[in-house]
Amino acid sequence: MRGVSTLTQFGQKHVTKGLGRLTEAVVTKGEGSYVQLDDGRRMLDFTTGIGVTSLGHCHPKVSKAAADQCMNLVHGQCSIAFHEPYLRLIEKLLPIMPDPSLDSFFFWNSGSEAVEGAIKMARWYTGRQNIITMQGGYHGRTFGAMAVTRSKTIYSEGCHPLMPGVFPVAYPYWHQHGLPPNTSEDELSERSLYQLDLLLSQQVNPKDVAAILIEPVIGEGGYVPAPKSYLEGLRTVCDKHGILLIIDEVQSGFLRTGKYFAIEYSGVRPDIMIVAKGIANGFPLSGIISRKEITDKLSPGSMGGTYAGNAVACAAGVAVADAMKEDKIQENVAARSKELFDSLAELRKDAEIGSKILDVRGRGLMVAVEFASPTGTPHDPLVDPSAPQNLAKRVAKRCLEKNLFILTTSVYEVIRFIPPLNISKEDLAKGCKIFAEAVKEVVREG
Repeated sequence: MRGVSTLTQFGQKHVTKGLGRLTEAVVTKGEGSYVQLDDGRRMLDFTTGIGVTSLGHCHPKVSKAAADQCMNLVHGQCSIAFHEPYLRLIEKLLPIMPDPSLDSFFFWNSGSEAVEGAIKMARWYTGRQNIITMQGGYHGRTFGAMAVTRSKTIYSEGCHPLMPGVFPVAYPYWHQHGLPPNTSEDELSERSLYQLDLLLSQQVNPKDVAAILIEPVIGEGGYVPAPKSYLEGLRTVCDKHGILLIIDEVQSGFLRTGKYFAIEYSGVRPDIMIVAKGIANGFPLSGIISRKEITDKLSPGSMGGTYAGNAVACAAGVAVADAMKEDKIQENVAARSKELFDSLAELRKDAEIGSKILDVRGRGLMVAVEFASPTGTPHDPLVDPSAPQNLAKRVAKRCLEKNLFILTTSVYEVIRFIPPLNISKEDLAKGCKIFAEAVKEVVREG
């Protein structure tokens, strides 16, 4: 066992206990797909800061753009004047929007703030108060964002009453309907849309609903892509009742799923789109993107923030947009995604462990493996008494011991893969090999 460093001991004493960590080591350097720890380990990073450093750690083009901007203008407050990186970033983003109607931008710092702003915008524009959110959805830990988050109770434990006017509805994930993993997307869509119909007839009148909020690939809820038919159904409901459709692409955006935005797989038009994480490769930046028809209704001063759209972060965002094209990131995601899914499919064929893997799902390099579990709610038909306890957490821990950072997600036994979008063929294969070894070892231990 490696000793605990003095710096780690200092952190354990003075950093709030409200934070959890994979390791008690200190990260001293990041480069590409790897991070260096103060205990000497070099870790292959399949977490990318939870989907943030999509171009790898310290991408030279992005870091240089930020450094250069630091010598020109660090902070140009958005309520005082325009600054050039803010406007240049809009220039880069306009051509990649999933619908040409998305032509109005407000940049903020974090995904949670963008969620808060989108809710405010929807309420202001519609004159209505209520928000429909997805069971299993995650949108942040600030007060309004926490209210529409329904993935784990820990995020709002002890903080009730939360923001009122929030109504959760079933997401098209087989767990939420007590169905097997091989249930068709059409059936999941039909059942979920039926639950939405019941919500709108029994709990909240559509004329009182400002927005429906959804992640096109639900993140903390288990990395489950929403079927095209379900998103189309939501669009139909929104159009019928004058409800805004808010698409949260904080984790799924910027080529994470193989397209710039996961909503593109459905062809559905968002009224408001929320972005963050991969937009600036580690610099704090988020965005609320809508159409001028909506944002022109806002009063000047109703949106803002001291650090909103920081000049250095926006300059990094411009460099990210350029690097994604110049480095052919979309092509790399397509190639590495196939290799990742092929590797996981091969793992499922293993006679020893295949029965312990319930599902492999996702898009691009936003991929999940769900394991069987011997525990669950009393009414869960998918409980497997023969499955090892806490498989996902134990596999993640074993991967850590083998110098691979990887994360769990959801209240189920799910491991998520979020490697850099520019990861090499060799490093992806290395991570997949470590993961397969860890799964086999933990299953054998029982």
